[in-house]
Amino acid sequence: MEVVVVPTKKDGSEIVGGAIADLLTRNPAAVLGLATGSTPLGVYDDLVRRHNDDGLSFAQAKGFALDEYVGLPAGHPESYRAVIQREIAERVNFAPGSVHGPDGWAADIPAACTEYEEAINAAGGIDLQILGVGTDGHIGFNEPISSLASLTRIKTLTEQTREDNARFFDDDLSQVPTHVLTQGVGTILRARHLVLLAWGENKAEAIRATVEGPVTSMIPSTALQLHQHATIVVDEAAASLLSDREHYKWTYENKPAWQGI
Repeated sequence: MEVVVVPTKKDGSEIVGGAIADLLTRNPAAVLGLATGSTPLGVYDDLVRRHNDDGLSFAQAKGFALDEYVGLPAGHPESYRAVIQREIAERVNFAPGSVHGPDGWAADIPAACTEYEEAINAAGGIDLQILGVGTDGHIGFNEPISSLASLTRIKTLTEQTREDNARFFDDDLSQVPTHVLTQGVGTILRARHLVLLAWGENKAEAIRATVEGPVTSMIPSTALQLHQHATIVVDEAAASLLSDREHYKWTYENKPAWQGI
């Protein structure tokens, strides 16, 4: 695991955008794991800038979303299918049909989950997965006590997660769905590179537990400690509770320039 502490979320977003640009340059057909929520928006803005200014192409790439609400009306603007299209897919040159998400509207939910796993595998697996982290340590929508070997499935959201997400629904908790489809922790761990982002003091405890705490299903993000290539990118506020913060800074500042993240 590598921890990258940056002054601002803009700095962190540019580092991650650069890593994705490097990946697409090496492998134009790379498969990207796309997260929603507010955390990765700066990364998407940076990728759009690179696409517009530098010609970064997504034409051969594929994308897979982490999760989707169950129970929203089709076409709802806060469905993650709509968010991914709005924030990144429609702003660059992904080919039609190349960005996928779990089917939260399926009549047969277990079958839809199996099909999503099969689609990721058929694409060759995810090369780089973007992740946020909840205040309770959830990744995707793998809430506390999620199996660290879990695959794509339906989950019930905690009240804390629903409250955290109410800001996307006019601060009306009653509008926030109770159920979601999510890639499992085991699904996420199969990606070749995991990049977890966190900004702000409210994520500091989750980051401390993720990086320096024991691996436990009570805090699903701690599973990243088991991955061979996991990168945690945080601003100073989110890093504020890390006991070895200065060591992480020194290590990143003194690594070989060619190594990237």
